[in-house]
Amino acid sequence: MPETLDSGMTRFPISLVVAPDDAGKRLDQYLVSQLPDTSRARVQQLITEEKVLVNQASAKASLKLRGGESIKILGSAKLAPLRAMAEDIPLDIVYEDNDLAVVNKPAGMMVHAGAGATDDERNRGTLVNALLHRFGQLSGVGGEIRPGIVHRLDKETSGLIVVAKNDTSHRKLAKQFASRLVKKTYIALVHGWMKQDRGTISSSISRDRVRRTRMTTRGSGGREAITHYGVQKKIDSSYGKFSLLEVRIDTGRTHQIRVHLASLGHPVVGDTLYGAPRELRGKNQQKISLQRNFLHAAHLELQQPTTGEALSFSRSLPSELAEFLERIS
Repeated sequence: MPETLDSGMTRFPISLVVAPDDAGKRLDQYLVSQLPDTSRARVQQLITEEKVLVNQASAKASLKLRGGESIKILGSAKLAPLRAMAEDIPLDIVYEDNDLAVVNKPAGMMVHAGAGATDDERNRGTLVNALLHRFGQLSGVGGEIRPGIVHRLDKETSGLIVVAKNDTSHRKLAKQFASRLVKKTYIALVHGWMKQDRGTISSSISRDRVRRTRMTTRGSGGREAITHYGVQKKIDSSYGKFSLLEVRIDTGRTHQIRVHLASLGHPVVGDTLYGAPRELRGKNQQKISLQRNFLHAAHLELQQPTTGEALSFSRSLPSELAEFLERIS
C-alpha cells in the first residue's frame, strides 16, 4: 500500500483488488480507505482526470463496488498550486491596530486555500483572500498560502479569529498560543444531556486511518488535546434533548471540540461528519435542519503583542444559530 499519492517515491500504476468486505462502498470512499494521507478531494480529482480504472475502464466516483473488481491508479492528480489572492469579500472587523486584527468569521468560509476539486474551490472565497484585499500586507511567518494566520477555525465554525499584520507580532502571538496564554471560549449545542454539568476531556487526537477527513480519539500516537466544558442549559424539546455548552480549549487540534464531544456520545448539532443527524424530526413529524455546525467562537482574550495590554473580545451567536436555538427551546 503506498504511503501517499503525493510522495515522490510512489510508483505507478498502483493495483488494487476490492475485497468482499468492501462491497457496497463508493469508489471514492474505497480509495480514501486504501490510500493513507490522500484526501477525498484528491481521489475525486484522480477519477475526474480518468486516472482510475475499474476493470480497465474509467468510472464515476459514485460507482458502488461489488467486490472483486480490479482497480488501477495510473498517476497523480495534476492540481493547480494553492495560492492566496486578494478578493473583495465583506469582513466583520471586531478590532484592528498596527499589529493585529480580530475578525468575526462567518460559517462556510475557509480560513485559507485548501482541499477542492477545482481551482475555484481550492483557492477562492477564503478569509485570507478577504484579508489581503482589506489590509494588503500581512505577516509571512505562516507561508505564502497562510499569510497572517496564527490559528484557525473550521470552515463551518463561526466566530473570533486573530490575524497578525507583521512577522514580529505573528511570532509573539504564536508564543502566546503555545504558552496557553490565549483564552478561547466557544458556544456549542450538542445532542443529548451531558452526564456531568462540568468536565474536562483530555483524550489525545489523531487522524482517522480509514476516513482521512476525520479525526479520532481512538488512534495511537495522537497529540495532546484538552477541552473544558460547562452546561449552560439543558433543553428537552419535541425534537429531542440537547445541551447548550460553553467550551474552553487549552490546545488547538484539528476538529478538537467536535471530536472530543462526539467521543462522549454528544456530537455537535449539524456536524454530520461526527455523527449528528442531517435533519431533526419533531413529535409532530415536522423536520428541521441546520446547514452548518452549531459551534461559535464567542470570546477571545490575548495580550497586545507590542504593549502587553490585555485585550478581550466577544461576539454573540450569529442569527442562524440564535434562530435555531429559539426554534427548539
